[in-house]
Amino acid sequence: MNLAELNKVALAMTAPGKGILAADESTGTIKKRFDAINVECTEDNRRDYREMLFRAAEGMRHISGVILYDETIWQKAKDGTPLVEIIKKAGSIPGIKVDEGTKPLPNCPGELITAGLDKLPDRLPKYYEQGARFAKWRAVIDIGAGIPSYAAISTNAHALARYAALCQAAQIVPIVEPEVLMDGDHDIDRCYEVTEFVLKETFQQLYYQKVALEGMVLKPNMAISGKKSAKKASVEEVAEKTVKMLKACVPGAVPGIAFLSGGQSDEEATAHLDAMNKIGNLPWSLTFSYGRALQHAPQKAWSGKSENVAAAQRVFAHRAAMNGLASRGQWKQDLEKKAA
Repeated sequence: MNLAELNKVALAMTAPGKGILAADESTGTIKKRFDAINVECTEDNRRDYREMLFRAAEGMRHISGVILYDETIWQKAKDGTPLVEIIKKAGSIPGIKVDEGTKPLPNCPGELITAGLDKLPDRLPKYYEQGARFAKWRAVIDIGAGIPSYAAISTNAHALARYAALCQAAQIVPIVEPEVLMDGDHDIDRCYEVTEFVLKETFQQLYYQKVALEGMVLKPNMAISGKKSAKKASVEEVAEKTVKMLKACVPGAVPGIAFLSGGQSDEEATAHLDAMNKIGNLPWSLTFSYGRALQHAPQKAWSGKSENVAAAQRVFAHRAAMNGLASRGQWKQDLEKKAA
């Protein structure tokens, strides 16, 4: 393992003013997105849509890396150029989602474990050869009556750490993503409490698996109220509590933290990131690794029509620019209104 090289990639992935585009939706997930805009979910349509994003020069200026799905990393653009080469040409780093989704966790009703570790050592060198310099693995922790259990937290943290160690051995930077879902009716304090537990356990397991923290990126959820919560936390409260929680759990050796949006609206995800960076005095850089919060608007603008490509690219460039500003603590809400 060349740690200096891994650290260089991790720093580039979380560089100020830039963030990561999560374009790694599984075929099932992107089908749901395409259904919403009445686009058939064919391999060509998936490729055309993603190619449109990667060729959006203005938007890609704010994108440090792109997480790809297994199908996409091998695809070629309409003109025959590998999509990986288009991403590199845009000054971005190609990455790959390597987990194989979730399965029910035995003896833990309502809880999940992420699959995909067994064949990972064979798959990683092939992804590296194809141009991937970082990978992503997502663990899912739900909040509900009597959950999460320690069994769910510890098994998912252990799998994340094993994955991270395998990545580093293959000279690939692991994005470690323990996601505490915001689907429930819990308040921000319950989210804080569970996320703190999950992060503490994750870093404990990373230590046991001898993962070099300087060569990884953390992709956590924010401390935030559940979607069905009667009490919605303000932007300031989300920022304050999230920063406090991360300072208590994430060692300063980690180069950067790239948040998931987790179902927040586009503007909410931007406002929260901006407010955290305005707090300042942080041991790591804080940026974004958004999927839906970067793509929802461009998807609608595109709607599968080639004549809409330029408009969709402009919408994507706007969202990427807004989040780029938020990663520096320089976003202002009136910039959104100006664009509208």
